[in-house]
Amino acid sequence: MAATRLMALHQIRGRTIAESLKERMDYTENDLKTEAKKYISTYGCDIETADEEFLLSQSQYHNGVRDVRRKEIIAYQIRQSFKPGEVTPEKANEIGYELAMRFTKGKYAFTVCTHTDKAHIHNHIICAPIRGEVNPQ
Repeated sequence: MAATRLMALHQIRGRTIAESLKERMDYTENDLKTEAKKYISTYGCDIETADEEFLLSQSQYHNGVRDVRRKEIIAYQIRQSFKPGEVTPEKANEIGYELAMRFTKGKYAFTVCTHTDKAHIHNHIICAPIRGEVNPQ
């Protein structure tokens, strides 16, 4: 059974929203941790441009609705850890994708990055708080 934690990600002090989001995405997509991006899946976005797509969606929302608020949530992260030997990286990524689909109800873009660099396989799922539905690819 996986241990799962939901966290709100905020702008890092002294950095822009774009820099903050890119830093988080770069960490989760790390080639060494995901075996050269072998264990990454996405929904409603492309892994190479996901941070920019999430940022664009957020900008469109703010241009049409309201200004950015202090301490605003820029994305949600779900960390999902498995016991050593409990699952393969492929299965962990599949389970993470299913969790993200249930969490977003298929209405929001997300990335699932499965890390294999520790004894326990774990997922980093990033869901942008997009204020509109995505068109599945």
